[in-house]
Amino acid sequence: MFLEQLPTSIFILTLLLCVSYTQQSPTIYDILKQNGLPMGLFPKGVTNFSVDDSGRFQVYLDEACYAKFEDELHYDKNVSGNLTFGRINELTGISAKDLFLWFLVKEIWVDIPSSGLIYFDVGVVSKQFSLSSFETPRNCLASSVPQIISRKLGRDEPNHQELSSAIL
Repeated sequence: MFLEQLPTSIFILTLLLCVSYTQQSPTIYDILKQNGLPMGLFPKGVTNFSVDDSGRFQVYLDEACYAKFEDELHYDKNVSGNLTFGRINELTGISAKDLFLWFLVKEIWVDIPSSGLIYFDVGVVSKQFSLSSFETPRNCLASSVPQIISRKLGRDEPNHQELSSAIL
C-alpha cells in the first residue's frame, strides 16, 4: 500500500518545494513600498539587510557610494534607522550634499503622498524633494567622500557628527 502512494507523495512534495521556492522573501525595496516610501531611497542592488518587527533596520552595502538625485546622496557602507509608515527616523549612514557641504540625513518622511514631496531632515533644515526622483533605485558609484571631507577638516578619520552642524 505504501509503495502505491509513493508516486503521489513524491508529486505533492515536489509541488510544495516548487511553491516555497518561488515565494521569495521581500526585498528592502518591497519593504519601503509597503511602508509608503519610494523604492529609490536605497541604491540599486541592495541584497543584504535586516528588519525586525519594531521596524528597526540595517542595510549593508558592499562599499560606501554616492547616487545623484536632485542633489547628491552619500551612503555609508552600513545604513540603519527605524521604519514606520511614511517615515524613517533615527537614520544613520546617509548624507546629503547641498551646494558644497555635506549634511547627515537624520530623518526622511512623506507627509501626504499625493503632494508629490519627500522631506529630508538634515539637522539644520528640512529639505524637500520631488517624490518622483526616488521612484526607482539609482546606481551607486564608489566614493570616498567622508575621507575627502575629513581631510579638508584636518582630521584623519571622518566625523559625520560635526558635518551635521555645518550651516547652509
